[in-house]
Amino acid sequence: MNIVELIPQFGGLVYTLIAFVVALSVIVFVHEFGHYIVGRWSGIHAEVFSLGFGPTLLSWVDKRGTRWQIAALPFGGYVKFLGDANAASGKDGATMAEIYQHNPDDLRHTMHGAPLWARVLTVAAGPAFNFIFSIAVFTGVFMFQGVARDPLTVGKMHPMPGIETNLQQGDVVLAIAGTPAPSFTDGLAWESFLNHLPHARALDYTVRRDGQEVTASGPHPFPAYVYRVAPRSAAVDAGLRPGDVITEVDGKPVYVFSDLKAAVESSEGAPVLLTVWREGAESKFTLTPRRVDEPAADGGFATQWRIGIVGGMAFEPATTTAGPGQAILGAVAQTWAIITGSISGLWHMITGAISTCNISGPIGIAETSGELASQGVQTFISFIATLSTAVGLLNLFPIPALDGGHLAFYAYEAVFRRPPSDKALRVLMTLGLTLILSLMFFALGNDIFC
Repeated sequence: MNIVELIPQFGGLVYTLIAFVVALSVIVFVHEFGHYIVGRWSGIHAEVFSLGFGPTLLSWVDKRGTRWQIAALPFGGYVKFLGDANAASGKDGATMAEIYQHNPDDLRHTMHGAPLWARVLTVAAGPAFNFIFSIAVFTGVFMFQGVARDPLTVGKMHPMPGIETNLQQGDVVLAIAGTPAPSFTDGLAWESFLNHLPHARALDYTVRRDGQEVTASGPHPFPAYVYRVAPRSAAVDAGLRPGDVITEVDGKPVYVFSDLKAAVESSEGAPVLLTVWREGAESKFTLTPRRVDEPAADGGFATQWRIGIVGGMAFEPATTTAGPGQAILGAVAQTWAIITGSISGLWHMITGAISTCNISGPIGIAETSGELASQGVQTFISFIATLSTAVGLLNLFPIPALDGGHLAFYAYEAVFRRPPSDKALRVLMTLGLTLILSLMFFALGNDIFC
C-alpha cells in the first residue's frame, strides 16, 4: 500500500481522535467545574483547575489565586484543592501542619479541614453537574427540534425510489389505505395502526389540505429508509449512510422497515445481500448481522440479530415549538432513561444474562465519537450529553478513588463521628484503583476482541 492510499485512513483517524478529545474534554470540564464551583461556594480553595494531565501547555491565575491550565494529555482533568496532593506530578501539596502553622484559619479552606457538609457537596457536585449538563443539552435539543404535531402533519419529504408522490408539506394525515390515523402521540395505537397497513410501495393517503379532504398517493409511512447508522455496526463497516433506502434483501423486494428487520432477524447471523437506492442509483451491499443486546419492554434485555440501522419515516413530521416546561420534562425523562438503562445493563452483565462485550473502552468510545460526529452536530452533541450521564453515574459507584467512594467514606464519618483510619483508607484506595484499572483493561480488551 502506498502513502496516497493511507491518506484517507489517516484523515479518518485524526477526525476520530479530534471528536473523542472534544467529547471527553467537554465532559471532564463539566465534571471538574462542578467540584470547583461548589467547593468555592462552600469555602474550599482550589489551587489548580487542570484540563488534561502532564506538562502544562497554557496556564493563567485568576483573582482568587486558582491556576487554570491546559495540559498536554487531554484524557482527563482534575481540581487540586488546598492541602491535596498534586494530581499531575505526584508531589505533595502543603501538609495540614504546614497550613496550620502558616494560618490556622486556612484549615477551613482545605478539603480535609472543611466541614463534612462542604466536603459532601463538593464531591457530589461533579456527577451532579454531569446530569445537569445532560438535562440542559437535551432540553435545548427538544426546543430546537420541536415536537411532532398531532394529528400527524407532513413536513419535508425524503426522496423515495419507484414512486411518484403528490403528498405536500402541510398535509394533515387523516387516513392511510382507508384506515383512520390515530393520535400521533399515542404510541401503542400508532404501532397497531402501522402493523395493519398493507406492505406496498405506494399507499393512498386521505389528507386535509387547505381546509379540504384530498386523496394523495405516497410511500408507506415507514419504508426501509435509513434514518441513522449505529456506530460500530455492520452497516457502518459496509458503508451504508443516512438517506439510503433498502429496496431488496437477498433479491426479495422490501417496502416496509419491519420486513427488513424480520429478514435480518431470520438470517440468524448469515450474510444478507442488500440492494440499496442512493441518490437515484442502486448498489449492492453484503452485511453480516451481529448479535445485539437491546432493552426489552419488561425492563430486561433481548438478544437479536442486527445490522445497525435506525429506520425513519418517509417524510419528516411537521413540528411545533416545545415549551420550556415540556422540553425540560422530556430532557429529565431522557436522562433518567439513560441512568436506569445503564444500571439494568450492568446488572444483566453481572448475572450473565447479556454479553460483557456491551462494555466499551476508550477505543470503542473514540470510534463512536467519530462516527456520530460525522452524522451531524446535533447527533454529536446528543452523544456528548448521553456520555456525560454515563460518566456521572459511573463516578457515583461506591468504589474508592471515585466520587462515590469518597461519599461512602463521608457517610462512615457521619455515622461514627470519625473518618476511617489512614491505614484503612490506603488499603481501600489501593483496592479501588486496582478495580478501576482492571475494568479499564477489560474494556480495552472488549474494544479489541469483541
